[in-house]
Amino acid sequence: MIDMQMGFFEAEELAQHRARLVSSCNQLIAAARDAGAPIIAVRTVHKEDKSTWTLKMLEDDQGYLFEGTGQARILPELDLEGSIELIKRRDSAFWATELLTLLLQHRVASLILSGVSSETCIAATATDAFSANLPVFLARDALASADPDFEDVTLKFLKDHYRQRILTTEQLIAQLAGGTAAAKD
Repeated sequence: MIDMQMGFFEAEELAQHRARLVSSCNQLIAAARDAGAPIIAVRTVHKEDKSTWTLKMLEDDQGYLFEGTGQARILPELDLEGSIELIKRRDSAFWATELLTLLLQHRVASLILSGVSSETCIAATATDAFSANLPVFLARDALASADPDFEDVTLKFLKDHYRQRILTTEQLIAQLAGGTAAAKD
């Protein structure tokens, strides 16, 4: 689960998807918990001293998601009991984090990605998962973007180029439960 943080839902373009995303993410979290799969809650957090800022943030001289602020907090409606928290500083949850080590420790063979934003942090993490030879399932109804057109193009690219599967929460829950999901792309 990527970047389901207060700061990302300040803008109306994502705020309008909040209830749907939280519901879908909570369903996936519950199914993963029931299946004994690890749940990793990824958060972007930056330091106010600019030492962790991206090039874009530095060029604009404007940071966000600072340590200890309300913006950096995970949405309180999410049921993250027993989850593993991972802090990232860039779009990809793999960049300069212990994510790959965590996945190896838990013998994870594939990933289900949910959260925001599809064309940035989701796409960067999905691309790096592909580079690590990890199949990715994108939970379509548990993803959102402030730019739906760019989101559609990005998801099509991930599907066509990296062969990543785009499934509904319902289909993914069936797979987690060991059932046969009607997994049509």
